Amino acid sequence: MQWRGERPRLGQNFLVSATAQAAIVEALGDVSARTVVEIGPGGGAITSLLASRARRLVAVELDRELAARLREQFAGRGSVEVLEQDVLETDFAEIRRQNAGGERDEAEKLLVVGNLPYYITSDILLRLFQSADDVERAVVMVQREVADRIAADPGSRDYGLLTVTAQMHARVEKLMTLPPGAFSPPPQVHSTVVRFTMAPRFAELGVEADPFLRFVRSCFAQKRKMLGKNLRNAGYEAGRVAAAMTKCGVSASARAEELAVETLAGLWQELGERA
Repeated sequence: MQWRGERPRLGQNFLVSATAQAAIVEALGDVSARTVVEIGPGGGAITSLLASRARRLVAVELDRELAARLREQFAGRGSVEVLEQDVLETDFAEIRRQNAGGERDEAEKLLVVGNLPYYITSDILLRLFQSADDVERAVVMVQREVADRIAADPGSRDYGLLTVTAQMHARVEKLMTLPPGAFSPPPQVHSTVVRFTMAPRFAELGVEADPFLRFVRSCFAQKRKMLGKNLRNAGYEAGRVAAAMTKCGVSASARAEELAVETLAGLWQELGERA
């Protein structure tokens, strides 16, 4: 998960565009009084920019060799901490708690930045969404196609489970798309920088997070099939499905990709538990 470095490791492509690096840091906003968590600092290009700006910087690097180099590179900066660990095992609540001497709720929420490796992008995003109580904003690089899915509107071919999951947890903005030439080595795809401002909507829409997202997974189980068919296959009784769809103004022939999150929430409320 590097922005730049000497050689690719763990399937990484290094961002070598200084203009893009600066723009990504700027997209975080004012970090002078904040704690920033950088996912996969790699060679330390973004780390160097943040180290001179952030009150505290926690760099999470899985690669042992790169972590050692980072510790050496930033040994003179007490504000920079390098954690040699998998970001999927990183405790964002604990990092936030450390900012207030153990009182998590009294500390400002974290800012996160990272270039996410394609093969575990969804896992890392889910980890960030699960940490929405402790993360205020995240600026991350993902494959362009993934960004299109995250920011999709109902009715588009990109709209799906990832879209609903992301938009139920955060406001999503696509900031810039970079060509393969902005990286070394150049990947086979374009990459897009996305900003997430955490703003969970579960309480607003009257749904419980885990049960609702399980319901949404059922709705999109076979994306090209009609919604009613997917719900019946998931164990919901046919009559209840038909009644709920009618009450929510959903056509009997509708597919899940046509429904806004508000409509999906209404369906969940009508259907309740499976039969």
